[in-house]
Amino acid sequence: ILQIPAFLCRQSDLLEAASNTGIPVNVKKGQFLAPHDTKNIVDKLAAFGAKGTMLTERGTSFGYNTLIVDMPGLEVMRSYGVPVCFDATHSAQRPGGAGTATGGVRESIPAMVRAAVAVGIDALFLEVHPDPANAMSDAATQWPLARARELFEQIARLR
Repeated sequence: ILQIPAFLCRQSDLLEAASNTGIPVNVKKGQFLAPHDTKNIVDKLAAFGAKGTMLTERGTSFGYNTLIVDMPGLEVMRSYGVPVCFDATHSAQRPGGAGTATGGVRESIPAMVRAAVAVGIDALFLEVHPDPANAMSDAATQWPLARARELFEQIARLR
């Protein structure tokens, strides 16, 4: 799977180049887009002949240093006929919230995951680390490996 980063999700040349590889393309929805704006992305990829398109929700900017997740927006994205993934760890970020780095609210991850699964997402993305405090990237929102099984069991009960 080729993943298009959120900040590049509307770059037509990049979407076309990814489509031309024949590899499935996952596009992360930019924090600046409304869910209904992803239809343009899906339409572009279809026009470019992409196979296996997927959209990923990773939160929407809400004021400064805050991301929120529009759960009904997941259904809007699914209505375009492509699988929808939920990126729980990036949705828990607080951009710039740690002063010189991205902060976040790790403990909000389980509630967001349960809500997204209840809506009917097709895939889930989590950054997991054995020692989140020492992760080289996104330390504030890495999910602890020791707690992953418990979270996955909660998810399984909802499916």
